[in-house]
Amino acid sequence: MKKLTLPLTEEDIRGLHAGESVLLSGEILTGRDCAHKRICEMLDRGETLPFPLSGETIYYAGPCPAPQGKACGSCGPTTSARMDAYAPRLLALGLKGMIGKGERSDAVCDAVTEHGAVYFAAIGGAGALYGNAVKKSELVAFPDLLSEAVYRFTVEDFPCIVAID
Repeated sequence: MKKLTLPLTEEDIRGLHAGESVLLSGEILTGRDCAHKRICEMLDRGETLPFPLSGETIYYAGPCPAPQGKACGSCGPTTSARMDAYAPRLLALGLKGMIGKGERSDAVCDAVTEHGAVYFAAIGGAGALYGNAVKKSELVAFPDLLSEAVYRFTVEDFPCIVAID
């Protein structure tokens, strides 16, 4: 199993192959479809985003509240196809990694290749495992979206499979 430290470098990404198991450690953002829609609306209005996209990895998840003594509650992946309308635009702005579950559209697959990015698959039903990999959680944008807000997680040995290299 390959261990990677985030943020991903171009060399990291070039060394990944579909089907390979990886453990990610470092910082990732969270965001689901409501956050993606708001990000693109802000971009349409020419507004500056409250966080950088360039070089980031985003996890398609909405974390449950953290129990006492933990940084995060259960935090399983959501269906990635719900972000397919937004992903090519964000990849063009420098997003380097996406983590979610399920297949992606041809447009997303093409954008991953074109922009030198990667899509990692996470295992549905393993929310407790993923929540335990979160060592720190910080709300960074859109608190009105509640669990669909954008958080910055510090993760350790977050297990994924390279789905699109």
